[in-house]
Amino acid sequence: MTKKINTKLNKLIKYYSLINYNLVYDNQSINRYKKKFNIPGNKEELLKKLKSSLKNIKNCELKKNAKNIVFADGNPGAKIMIIGEGPGSNEDLEGLPFVGRAGTLLDKMLESINLNRNNVYITNVVNYRPPENRKPNEREIDRYLPYLKKHIEIINPKILILLGSTAMNSIISDDKVISEVRGNWIEKKIGNCKVSTIVSFHPAFLMRQPAQKKLAWVDLKMIKKKISELKIKIEE
Repeated sequence: MTKKINTKLNKLIKYYSLINYNLVYDNQSINRYKKKFNIPGNKEELLKKLKSSLKNIKNCELKKNAKNIVFADGNPGAKIMIIGEGPGSNEDLEGLPFVGRAGTLLDKMLESINLNRNNVYITNVVNYRPPENRKPNEREIDRYLPYLKKHIEIINPKILILLGSTAMNSIISDDKVISEVRGNWIEKKIGNCKVSTIVSFHPAFLMRQPAQKKLAWVDLKMIKKKISELKIKIEE
């Protein structure tokens, strides 16, 4: 009888270990990215000032309705910068970009070309969640665009990845569609930053349209090739 109980107990321990019991039932928010980065120059101070400016923005309906500012995630010293659309409900709760289902897919996409949040830097076009997860409107994009451009200038990446039409329209052109632009490198000058820019599909779109993943994979391979051409050192 005792042997049967011990066997059952061992199975239960293995089961709860497998499903990460502590993570499921921990009341505190999970911080998946605790690594400390060596941030070159005065970049850390500039990012703090930029974040403070965004926190103090006035008369912004997005800010009024959001729980948290969603500033950025990843390595500020990275040479690869990713820009998404705007925070969703999960991002609003945790204060980090791309932490929901779309974030999980983005992580897998990055892993496919040997990248992760330790060697890329991620932000969004707007830094507060639009109500009901809608797209930010033109007025909101225009309001946050100077901050976004300053953000890019501070990070000074060699490769800029724009995910989705909102990011594309903000940085490249508002009279283009992704099907016309993706799969091409565009050299952009943003402030003092000269950067190789590529547009690809937003992970949320790929979840709705999985057939387009084959084109996203083409874009990822182009990014991997560009990393090699530019001799970008990828930190582990």
